[in-house]
Amino acid sequence: MGLTLSEYRRVLKIGFPTNPLTGSGASFLWGPRKTGKTTLLRQRFPGASWYDLLDTELQTNLLLHPHGLREEVLAERPDLVVIDEIQKVPVLLDEVHWMIENTKTKFVLCGSSARKLKKQAVNLLGGRAWRFELFPLTTTEIDDFDLDRALLHGTLPAHYLEDNPRRTLKSYVFEYLQEEIIHEATVRNVPAFARFLETVALTHGRLLNYANVSREAGVASKTVREYYQILVDTLVGHELDPWTRKKKRRLIETAKFYLFDVGVANHLAGVSQLVPGTDVYGRAFEHFIIEEVRAFLAYREKDLPLTFWRTSTGYEVDLIIGDMDCAVEIKAAERTGQRDLKSLRALCEEHSLRRSILVARVASRRRTEDGIDIMPWSDFCKQLWAGDVI
Repeated sequence: MGLTLSEYRRVLKIGFPTNPLTGSGASFLWGPRKTGKTTLLRQRFPGASWYDLLDTELQTNLLLHPHGLREEVLAERPDLVVIDEIQKVPVLLDEVHWMIENTKTKFVLCGSSARKLKKQAVNLLGGRAWRFELFPLTTTEIDDFDLDRALLHGTLPAHYLEDNPRRTLKSYVFEYLQEEIIHEATVRNVPAFARFLETVALTHGRLLNYANVSREAGVASKTVREYYQILVDTLVGHELDPWTRKKKRRLIETAKFYLFDVGVANHLAGVSQLVPGTDVYGRAFEHFIIEEVRAFLAYREKDLPLTFWRTSTGYEVDLIIGDMDCAVEIKAAERTGQRDLKSLRALCEEHSLRRSILVARVASRRRTEDGIDIMPWSDFCKQLWAGDVI
């Protein structure tokens, strides 16, 4: 498309703090691979002292002599130190902790997974560090947002910006398996984990069924649960919990699971094209809206839970934001009717909602007599980022 990541990553204005030299002594920036963490930090803090732990020689030296970091900081006394891929050398967190307490240097710690840190029970700075997360590109970062491109290729910067990212997506999945799974010895049976990934992609956005996934992947149900946790820890996926505080109707209490990017999900599922009106297109559209809301809540630091509402009789609302602050039903249709409003109305019968919205590919906004907003997806996204939805 002829544009670079630096022209898009405007999240640096709405997500990560402008000046990490005030407030907390350290900040963690987590995010899946290729979301642009390194690019963002180099743009934001060009004068920082930089430690890139993907540099094998540097990584080895600090693994053997972690106190070397302390000695260099004491000698140079930089205002800010950025440590990229901190999970590669977890023991450095002890050194960072000491320097937070004993020097004026601030730290930004960046990585794609806290799994290794948690597994080794290392020092996570005891609440002294702010935590931020970086997501794929959002609609507010792209001027001429192409919905169909995003639904097919996803919004990881390199994938969205390429005209044909098929090879890049394939490389992305391979790199994830190589770096997060094989290199870190996360699982022993890598072929089984690869089959599990494909099964997750085919079933993402649906109710979790460990027995079915176990059968398809050829591993035990207990192992499947561990595999799902690996996806969560490496930020490649997340659960969407059900709303369980019932009043009248019997509710489904099984979570759903979503991969972090619709393009990655499509590649793993073997989807090479999306046709409006199909189930696959509808699921991709729903996935896209959910990830947009997740990014908004994280960047604006709104500590609100996301859930979905589903009854045993089949009523379902795709997204509940907060404590019934806002209910969002997501339809990929260009035309909507009374049938599309049934679940929202059933929910409104039981709960007092501040706002209920049907998001679709409609051409213009409407409002029903009972107060349901029917919104084009682009209007919904604009209102979301303007702070008018939540």
